[in-house]
Amino acid sequence: MRIRDWDKNLKIRLVGEALMNVTFWMFFPFLTIYFSEAFGKGTAGLLLIGSQIFSVLANLLGGYYADRYGRKKMMVISSFGQGIAFIVFALTNTPSVGIVCFTVASIFGSFYYPASQAMVADVVSEKDRSDVFSVFYTSINIAVVIGPLLGGIFFTYYRVELLLVSGAVCLLLSFLLWKFTRETTPIHVPSEKVNRQWYNVLKEQFSSYKIIIKDRVFLLFIIAGILVAQTFMQLDLLIPVFIKETINNVTLFQNFSFNGEQIFGFILSENGLLVAIFTVSITRWMVKYNEKRVFILSCFCYALSMYFFALLPNLWGLILAMAIFSLGELMVAGIQQTFISKIAPEHMRGQYFAAASLRYTIGRTIAPITIPLASFIGYFQTFNLLALIALLSAGIYVIMFNKFHLQQRRGI
Repeated sequence: MRIRDWDKNLKIRLVGEALMNVTFWMFFPFLTIYFSEAFGKGTAGLLLIGSQIFSVLANLLGGYYADRYGRKKMMVISSFGQGIAFIVFALTNTPSVGIVCFTVASIFGSFYYPASQAMVADVVSEKDRSDVFSVFYTSINIAVVIGPLLGGIFFTYYRVELLLVSGAVCLLLSFLLWKFTRETTPIHVPSEKVNRQWYNVLKEQFSSYKIIIKDRVFLLFIIAGILVAQTFMQLDLLIPVFIKETINNVTLFQNFSFNGEQIFGFILSENGLLVAIFTVSITRWMVKYNEKRVFILSCFCYALSMYFFALLPNLWGLILAMAIFSLGELMVAGIQQTFISKIAPEHMRGQYFAAASLRYTIGRTIAPITIPLASFIGYFQTFNLLALIALLSAGIYVIMFNKFHLQQRRGI
């Protein structure tokens, strides 16, 4: 499906989100280093875990509100909230306020995600969804190429200005969504009056998710996703700290010397470049194959990349590990959302996408524990443990797809 044939909503989002993602990736990858230096690795890990617990709760609310009150409304509010959080972070410029602002931005990000994914499912036919999702994913990874390279300079020397610009871009996206997009939520008439107090909504939402959890295939999908997320979440948690502490002042061609943060920016940009170039083509390639094999092989790639991070702690080893890591990411980049939309009832798409994103929010809540863990058992053992977790995820995907195919044969 060509971009010129896209719905107007998606075209506006593609441009606005591209701008936001570039500025976001100029500072986000370096926040773990920033907080670790300010609070220590142990405290920083605990604070990051705490911040993501709120994101899990927001994720539940986000899916509910996206279905009940509209995709557009939730996206406008979320991007506005993120913008304000970044601006406050910039104006105070202190780690203690920064962790609070990061938490607030994460909460609003959890509101944004299910609404944005459900909007794609609302306006794009099933046969074209993988292509559309992969284009958005490519856009993000173009930002991952550009952002860290620039962020290695701007976050260090112009952090306040960078955060102010990031906040302004989020506010711009909020305006574009409010002014130029339309609502796409399918008409839904609640059977009874909805109580709008957030804690009652959250209570009701927990009850609603009991229905989703009874979908055993989907539950296994979430569990496997949480486990494998422990690997790729380390891209902005353990890996930057590991690189800064173990690799520094690398000289190439006898003229160019790089410190740990610059090396991390380069490695992260490698990931973004590979994903930006190959997402669409590999997604189109992967949809020709059995989904079960694709998900399992992706887990094996993540496991192998973690092993190589532990085994080869040098520049060329990092480049190889990141290439394998990127392949694992590319294989499932477009088909995950398509799989979710395939099994989700139309009137519950927002909730299903929100529940599916628990793979990331719960995964990100657990993932920072690797930072203090590495202090106790070392980086080598920590990366090997992550590799084993990825292999466990592959085993759960085997069980999940066996159940899914059995349901299909029974016509459930």
